This record gives sequence, C-alpha cells and structure tokens, in this order.
Amino acid sequence: MKHHAGVLLSSIRIDKTSSRRISVQLYMALRELLLAGGLMPGERLPATRTLAEEVGVSRTTVIDAVDRLISEGLVESRVGAGTFVSEALKVRHKPGSASLDKIRAIAEPRLSHAARHATPDFAPRTRLPHKSLAFTTALPALDAFPMAQWARLSARHWRRERDQVTGYGEPFGFPPLRAAIARQLNASRGIKCDPEQIFIVNGAQQGFSLISSLLVNPGEPVWFENPGAIGARNAFISTGANLVPIEVDKEGLCVDDGLKKAPHFRLAFVTPSHQQPLGHVMSLERRLALLQAAHDADAMIVEDDYDGEFYYGEQPPPTLKSIDTQERVIYVGTFSKSLFPSLRLGFVLAPRGLVESFNHICSAWLSGVPTATQAITADFMDEGMFATHIRMMRQLYKERHDALISAASCLAGKIDVQPTKSGFHAVGLLAPSLTEDFLVAETRSAGVVTSPLGRYALDKLKQSGIVLGFGSSPPEEIKKGIEVIKSIVGQST
Repeated sequence: MKHHAGVLLSSIRIDKTSSRRISVQLYMALRELLLAGGLMPGERLPATRTLAEEVGVSRTTVIDAVDRLISEGLVESRVGAGTFVSEALKVRHKPGSASLDKIRAIAEPRLSHAARHATPDFAPRTRLPHKSLAFTTALPALDAFPMAQWARLSARHWRRERDQVTGYGEPFGFPPLRAAIARQLNASRGIKCDPEQIFIVNGAQQGFSLISSLLVNPGEPVWFENPGAIGARNAFISTGANLVPIEVDKEGLCVDDGLKKAPHFRLAFVTPSHQQPLGHVMSLERRLALLQAAHDADAMIVEDDYDGEFYYGEQPPPTLKSIDTQERVIYVGTFSKSLFPSLRLGFVLAPRGLVESFNHICSAWLSGVPTATQAITADFMDEGMFATHIRMMRQLYKERHDALISAASCLAGKIDVQPTKSGFHAVGLLAPSLTEDFLVAETRSAGVVTSPLGRYALDKLKQSGIVLGFGSSPPEEIKKGIEVIKSIVGQST
C-alpha cells in the first residue's frame, strides 16, 4: 500500500539572496514548526523529493536539513515508511498543557540570591565613548602611545616558540612580568615586595572581585569611600559585601566616621594617592589611623593605586602599602591608565600571609591573562620603554591639566574646577543654581562628555559637581569643551 505524501509544507519560504546557507534556512524553518506545534507527533513529513519540489530547493539540501532534525531527535526515520514527527514531542500537546502562547513565551530564569540583591545596587556604568572626547573620564592619551614600539615587541613575541606563544599560561601570571612589576613598585612607589607576591589579573576589577570572594562573607561590612570608585564598588557588591559609605574630606577617608558606622569592619577600600573621584591625597595622620583601625578590627585594606604614576608635584604621593608594617594592605594596580584600557591587564600585590591562599584560588579556577599580552608588557618595561612613556605622559597630562584650569576660569562662580596634583581628571563643584542632571544632559547633547559626581556616591553628597577627564583630549579640544559648558551655564541663568 502506498503511503500518503505527507503534510503540505509549501508555506516555508527560502531567501536565496541571504548569506545564510539554504539548507540551514530550511532546517531552521522545519525546527521552528516542530517546536511550536505546527506539526503533530506521529505526523508524516513529505518525501524528500516532494519537499524539494514544493520549497524549490535541491533534494540534497532537503536531505541535509532532515538529517540534522533526525540527529536532534525531533523527527524519526522508519525504514520503508518515511520520516515522522517524533513521539517525544507529545508532552507539548497533552490535554491541559500550557497554551501555545505560553510555550512560545521566553522563560524568566531564576537568579541567585546574590544577583537579585546586587543588581539594584550596582552603580550605573555608561560605556565610555570609542573616540577621545572632552571630557571623557578614565581614558588616557591614546594619541600619544608609542604604537610603533609596541608593534615591534608584538612581532618579536609571536616569533617565539609555539609552546610559549600558544599554550596555556601560568595562572599566577607570566614570571618575567611579575618580576618587572616588583622592580617597578620598588623603584617608583617605594614598595618592597617579591615577584611571588604579584598576581596578574584581567584588569583591576577582577582583582577586587577575587579579593572580596577570598576575604568577605556575604553581609559583612566593608568600608567604602563616599564618593568612590564605581568599578570596585560593583565588584564588591556582586560578591555580597555590605558596603558602608564612609565620608571623604581633603585628608581622605574619615576613619572616625568609619569607626562610628562599622567598628568591626572586615575590609576597607581606599584610593589614598589620588582619591577617586575627588582627587585628594590621604594625609599621613589618616593613613596611620586607618592602619590602626584595621589592626584593632583584624581587618584588611585594599589600596587602589589606579593612576599613581602620573603626578605633577615635586614628590609623588606615597602609597599606603609603603608604610604597612603589619602586612594588612592588599595593593591593586592596573595598566589601563598607564598604557591603554584594552590590554585588560592588572595586578594584585598580596601580603605575605595571603600568598598561599592566592596561589590556591588562582590555580584552582582562574585561567590566567593571555601570555602574549603579559610578555609584550614585560618587554616594554624591561627595555625602559615604560619608564620613558610615563615621564612623557606626566608632562603631557600636566599641560592638559593646566589648559583645563586656565580655560575653566571663565566658569568661576558657577563651576569651580578643582586643581589636582596627579592623574587626568578633575572635579568641578557646582553652584546651587545648577544641577548635575541638567548640566550632564545638556553637555552630552552638545557632544561634550561630563559625569555627575553623584554617580560615584553610595549615599547622597552634600556637594554637587561634575567630573571632567582631560587625559584623552589635547588643549584645543579642552578649550572648546569649556566654551560649550560656558554657553550652557550662561543659558541657565
């Protein structure tokens, strides 16, 4: 007895102008019909020759698509009978089962407890512009980077033995880079350490997450500068830490405020060399008070030295780690500012008492940073190019800082731009007649990037302001940007 030809599938449309293969289009169309209930379990598909004629494709194309459906168990081939919709799909069509609309609805996944509670508390992280604009924050002078030297080092690296170039890297970091960083910290930041204390990470934020996972239980208090660094803030929140906003003044983190709010803190996060974003340098008195508070609470301190290489004064701002005699400070650095952000390269300097723990956690579940990135950076440092680049950038950033302060004098009385002694951003404090939201929205629409000071805060700040990055823009662009702000401020009066 001859079998019937099978269900009509002439509704399937093939776009022969598409870059997607015809067999893939046919497979996806049939698969969608099967999963959506357009074909019933046990129903026979037309013969491959018949389907090819109806859809307007070759029989080979149909065979390829049907074979893929068979391999997924969506259809069954019966010798001498044909190809049928799998009986396994009956579960979708039982009486009383979900409606077709519900079947097609995208399921809402259940988030973990940590994710549900962390997501509302994350600080907003607007993606930085791809181009250098006034006044983009956290973006170095990409136009001044010695790309020719970097390209030469890259080419040399890729000519090395393949096992070294393409194999798995060390989970702790490329040994020559760890050694180069230890030498650099000793020479330029006054920190004595061994290469074995240096752990290479995929950017400073991964370092913060690693530290928090290692030291902080969900709900434990962590002192955090208010305002403070957004990336670090989100990293600690994601691991369930209870961030306690601590006031910041011109001497840095207010230790007395921390002791009042959470005397038994587990961890403290600070940016003592150049407070993020206010730019203050923590006084020696505050540093000693913070170290004493950590001793009394048996707590640790995370020091984020995100742009400590770039100072304009006679002496570089000291690091907290350099006066740490009890091994309580975990020092975190990054190459995103000193070289360029897309490297995604940072490091953690672990106190000696935590080296074994870092060794264990890194070898257990960190895959490591690409060896190529680390090897090129190590050569860049060992051959003196890093030191030369830093010296040039200090001078360049000072020129751009001075251009900003000079140009911003026309905003006096409305926006008071604060001079800084290091880094490549400054804060403009707003007069009561101006609001952050208004100014940020108006400048963005005019092609100038400003960031509200409140974006960096866990708790509402007494003073409103904007953060102005000047590292990625030459003086003439800085002056143009200030003129835009001046015209907007003038219209608001």
